[in-house]
Amino acid sequence: MMKRFIWSGILLAALLSLSSCNDDETFSTSQADRLAFSAETVSLDTLFSNTSSATHQFWVYNPNRSGLRFANIRLVRGNQTGFRVNVNGWPLNGNNGFQAGNMMLYRGDSLRVFVEATARRNVGDGPQEFTDELVFTLESGVEQRVKLRAWSWNATRYDFMDIKRDTTLDSPSRPIVISRGIKVHEGATLTVEAGTTLYFDHAAGIDVHGRLVIGGVPGKEVVLRGSRLDRMFDYLPYDRVSGQWQGLHFYGSSLQNSLAYADVHGCHDGIVCDSSDVNAEKLRLEQVTVHNCQGDGVRLVNSKATLVNCQLTNSLGNCLSVDGGTVAVNACTIAQFYPFDGNRGAALRIASSRPLRSLKVENSLVTGYASEQIEFVKDEKNTLAYHFDHCLLRTPKVQSADSLNYTNVTYEQPSDTVSMGTKLFVKVDGDKQDYDFHLSKPSAARNKGNAARMPLVDRDGKRRSGATDLGAFAYP
Repeated sequence: MMKRFIWSGILLAALLSLSSCNDDETFSTSQADRLAFSAETVSLDTLFSNTSSATHQFWVYNPNRSGLRFANIRLVRGNQTGFRVNVNGWPLNGNNGFQAGNMMLYRGDSLRVFVEATARRNVGDGPQEFTDELVFTLESGVEQRVKLRAWSWNATRYDFMDIKRDTTLDSPSRPIVISRGIKVHEGATLTVEAGTTLYFDHAAGIDVHGRLVIGGVPGKEVVLRGSRLDRMFDYLPYDRVSGQWQGLHFYGSSLQNSLAYADVHGCHDGIVCDSSDVNAEKLRLEQVTVHNCQGDGVRLVNSKATLVNCQLTNSLGNCLSVDGGTVAVNACTIAQFYPFDGNRGAALRIASSRPLRSLKVENSLVTGYASEQIEFVKDEKNTLAYHFDHCLLRTPKVQSADSLNYTNVTYEQPSDTVSMGTKLFVKVDGDKQDYDFHLSKPSAARNKGNAARMPLVDRDGKRRSGATDLGAFAYP
């Protein structure tokens, strides 16, 4: 629907402006006098079919020494393409034949034009371009055109998926859009096949009381992300903005969940596991990315979980939070470079409000902006058993009796509060929220791993050979 607060809110002011007269103004009929535009092509974003875009705008200027009168301003194809146009408060719609006349543009003045579109359903699976033109015809007979274009992408849409029996989602060629979420009931398994991308609206996520199996493979990962395809700013797509959807929640009854070659990003809490029987595996993550969360990245409460070759990065909360249970972490990159808030959590939080039977972290790196990236919250009533082996840690070197919990550890320099962590990786650009957590050539994480305990492949599915590098990614 047309954004009424924009379209109608300026209508009265615009009409008064356009109808006012200036006795000293002269109007040119010379074909040499032309309009200038802030854009000659207005490109909207890719839209899922039957959804509307954000409002875009451009400006029309009169740089001449005389005023100009319009014989006509018209949308060439009317209502045939899905574009909607408002010229300085005047909507071009069916009531006026998708055109406006009797407008004037005084010398040195400008008009603002608003453009929206609703994508029609198209033929085929990929994004397909649709276009129209806005024609400005002057009293002199001069015609000038601004092209409007956008792309429509057919999607499979679900309002709410209530999974009460075993169900498989498999859509490698067409996106799946979820409006209000997915609930997997106890006793049911939801399987998401390789190559499938799930797009979630803001209120949507996956609540798992039964079992979730995500079966990506190298080159055909499963992607879980927000549904906005447009941009917050020209340089910043919403896909790089946290808090776009609700994430994955595994309830107490949920066991034997597994995610492989999956990319979970842009959500509130990435993955949350409620307390369960710690003698049964609740969650296994292999080659999984959880990135840019507005809450915690992965939060494990009194759970048995295994994480291998995982990238857990950039959360307003903690990138990985372990509170009780039995957890094994091998060859993972845990990095806290969340850009928006200095009160961000730690890369790794370790707590014992429930007995922590075992937390073993090996062949991994734990880093971030702050000089301390491991937070302990100890409850003296409960067990707190943990061990780091062959890791790179951004924390002051442990000198106390707790040093027995650290073997073959490389400590980052705590006095280097920013650059040391960023030097580990190919790209850390907080301004544009653009990150690449592959290891850089000078990275201190190279050649520090334990070959006997290192997984055979890395996060990308590339076979590790020769030197063993810490973290999810082997250096090329």
